[in-house]
Amino acid sequence: MSRLARIRAEAAATYRTFLRRRTAVFFTFFFPVLLIVIFAGLVRTTSGSGGLFTEPTAYYVPAYLATVVLFTPLSRVGSTVARHREGNRFEKLSTTPLTRAEWLAAHTLVNVALIAAACAVLLVALLATGASFALSPWLAVLVPATSVAFCGVGAVIGSYADGQDGAIAASNGIALPVLFLSETFVQPELFPAWFRPVVDLSPLAYFARGVRAATYSGGDVTTNAAVVVALAVVAFAVGTLAIPWTE
Repeated sequence: MSRLARIRAEAAATYRTFLRRRTAVFFTFFFPVLLIVIFAGLVRTTSGSGGLFTEPTAYYVPAYLATVVLFTPLSRVGSTVARHREGNRFEKLSTTPLTRAEWLAAHTLVNVALIAAACAVLLVALLATGASFALSPWLAVLVPATSVAFCGVGAVIGSYADGQDGAIAASNGIALPVLFLSETFVQPELFPAWFRPVVDLSPLAYFARGVRAATYSGGDVTTNAAVVVALAVVAFAVGTLAIPWTE
């Protein structure tokens, strides 16, 4: 089999596995929509200053997309790597022509496709609430690149976590603070001055800034997109090396 055929075969198996896991389908597609129903449909945003949800709904488009772009790859790839470790599947795969990079590429492709579909559902749901934002072509760069970056991080988590439950716990433990500390739901001016430089260390912050600039506020999308793409390349490479492959 060629490299492309090996990646395609692994990706097809991964996709079928996802469809059999109803909980994964729910949290990928319906849970983020539930957040929109609650916060954009029921609670809504109010004008003002000094608190949460005081900006127009369109301001929070990056936040809603981030729930999928961040949580899905971290938990899915992290738990998958941990599960493969527990079942010694990597040792078996190492006897085949499939390589670590090809395995991670297949799982990343499936996750990127699922995340892109989920983000499309979220955008439609946001439009249904009356939110006014632009459907920028930059989303086709920012969403996949950020997903790839967190797939790489998920592979690292799964490679070192203590089992599948540990990988899921670590993924959620990392994702939750990153989500709220990356200029998504919380405006940067609400952070203390000393903490704002720390926000620049989060890959999700560049995603949020890029999406917000592309869909709502305008500004520099190119720089943020370039940072996200560069981080995606590095994270994928690190994730590949972290997978405990026996060759």
